[in-house]
Amino acid sequence: MSRRQFIKNMLISLKGMALMSAVTPAACAVHMADPANGGLHYRPLNGRSLREIAARKEHHGKGRFNNPIGVPRNGRFWQVMSWKIFHRNAYEAYLDDQPSTPVAVDWQPIRNHAGLSVTFLKHAGVLIRDLDRYLLVDPVFDSIFWFIKDFSPLQFDPRQMPRPDEILITHGHYDHLDKPSLDLLDKDTHVVSPLGYNDIWNQLGFRNRTQLDWYDSYKAKGSEIIFLPANHWTIRNPLAGPNRALWGSYVIKTAAGPTLYLSGDTAYFDGFSELGREFAIDLAIFNLGAYEPRWFMAPSHANPAETVQAFREIGARKLMIVHWGTFRLGDEPVHFPPRDIRKALEKEGMLDRLVDLPHGDTYFVV
Repeated sequence: MSRRQFIKNMLISLKGMALMSAVTPAACAVHMADPANGGLHYRPLNGRSLREIAARKEHHGKGRFNNPIGVPRNGRFWQVMSWKIFHRNAYEAYLDDQPSTPVAVDWQPIRNHAGLSVTFLKHAGVLIRDLDRYLLVDPVFDSIFWFIKDFSPLQFDPRQMPRPDEILITHGHYDHLDKPSLDLLDKDTHVVSPLGYNDIWNQLGFRNRTQLDWYDSYKAKGSEIIFLPANHWTIRNPLAGPNRALWGSYVIKTAAGPTLYLSGDTAYFDGFSELGREFAIDLAIFNLGAYEPRWFMAPSHANPAETVQAFREIGARKLMIVHWGTFRLGDEPVHFPPRDIRKALEKEGMLDRLVDLPHGDTYFVV
């Protein structure tokens, strides 16, 4: 989006301004590096464990949730304006090269495969087949706002895909919890989400739902879905403020055998080793996108080098990335994350661990 277009959009209506703040990471609460912990973009555990933090409910506040592994937040809306209007995008010369890639999916091999598969739909959305069950994660089927271009439009009707048995939501940002997309799905589908989204499920008519706190789990037909911490935040209404609902990641112990990790949106933090010690993860699916500029995005989203570090620490056998190629929410072009993660993995001698999956393709795990 050009600066002129952004300014025009922001001046058209206060609603447009509010929507931009809700979808852009850290737009209402820019959080900078904290000098108190050496300028890190996270709060070191320093002997604490994630399980202890969750058990003590340190992430529960009065009327909203806290991020006990993130740096303090301060409302700096004008820094968003400064970023969008005055900041020079270091990737500007590459923005015209961003490809628009329509997404088509061959559903028959997925339906025919009786094991475990992961299909990359668009943005952070994936469809997981686990034996005879389907899990749909963070479905977004169309544009989220009129002023943000969709670079991976679907070439199929979402109602043509296998009916999901579970819908998993990682958090409430508009590019992860999209009401028009969810409204296309069968209202009897079981929804698994963090705490705090009852109003949305009531509006949409989803009555069959399970809301999880950190380290809560849900079991069904030989599988277990465990909700875990992530270094992030969430917002739906800038006037109500951030963190009225919870956010996080998932570990899925599949009925087919392998264990999957879904990072959701997360900045790097020093808890991945603990997760790796507790869970033997076969495939880690990390969200990688909207990571530039670092001064702005580091407390919300990991960059490629940090993603490789987290992948190494969590000890997964294979790495796959999503959250790229659809919406440009940061400075980097939408097609750069796959290129950048390959470079970061190659530097560490780990390129053979990458599941390089484009939109619409399926990885057959077992």
